[in-house]
Amino acid sequence: MTGFNDQVIEEFRRSKGKLGGMFEGWQLILLTTIGAKSGERRTNPLGYLEIDGKTVVVASNMGAPAHPGWYHNIRRDHRVTIETGTETYAALAAVPPAAERAALFAKIVAAEPGFAEYQAKTTRELPVVILYRIDDRVRGLGDFLVEVHDWLRQELKTLRAGMDDIVAGRADKLFMEKSLRAHCVSFCEALTKHHTGEDMGAFPMLAQRFPALAPVLTKLGEDHVVVADRQKRIRELVEGYVHGESDPVRLRDEFDALAGTLEAHFAHEERTVVAALNVTAPG
Repeated sequence: MTGFNDQVIEEFRRSKGKLGGMFEGWQLILLTTIGAKSGERRTNPLGYLEIDGKTVVVASNMGAPAHPGWYHNIRRDHRVTIETGTETYAALAAVPPAAERAALFAKIVAAEPGFAEYQAKTTRELPVVILYRIDDRVRGLGDFLVEVHDWLRQELKTLRAGMDDIVAGRADKLFMEKSLRAHCVSFCEALTKHHTGEDMGAFPMLAQRFPALAPVLTKLGEDHVVVADRQKRIRELVEGYVHGESDPVRLRDEFDALAGTLEAHFAHEERTVVAALNVTAPG
């Protein structure tokens, strides 16, 4: 089969996607994935459909008992490369939730009845995979995430500057006590709301659609617990400072620890989930 695939791939590239023989008239793409075990690039010719503006492929394996290798690969690494014959582009392979999958498969069968025959040959449910083109021109939830992070970063800088003023004695103590408490409370509430929204909404949605992201999302969720613990200590120190019981230098050091943890968390999140958020949406 590998030799046959290689011949098809070579002809596909040579003819710019227009194949003859048994594939004449077919809508084919070349899907390149990263091997789940080997870590090497694997290319497969696949039939595809355009359903409701989405590029869709089915892991039918012609009705065989096991999923095709490329499907196992995208569950390990959702980043793929698509070749159409006239262009090559990066994409993300997403597994739709059950209801969306069922609706898509019904439309697929209506367009290509052969997939119903493949489904009838096996007891496994044929996976449907949506291939989302990565397009930097399209803004989405990922860009909004970065905007929220940038706002939180600026708030951190403002709070840090206020703490420096307190430690150096450059500000009226009563004014700074009230300002610091109010600013810390509003910042912590905003950060908690942001992380709760991710834990309850964005992360479960991403984990379902992009199984390869599961370890990353688990780590990000664990970061949220660490951040919440640091926030709690800072709120206690702020109240202690207001009542003359906390050392402002210690408060500043704890705040620096929180800022360092958050920046590492933000940077990791932006590297790993922004593209996936940009190409899809909840529901």
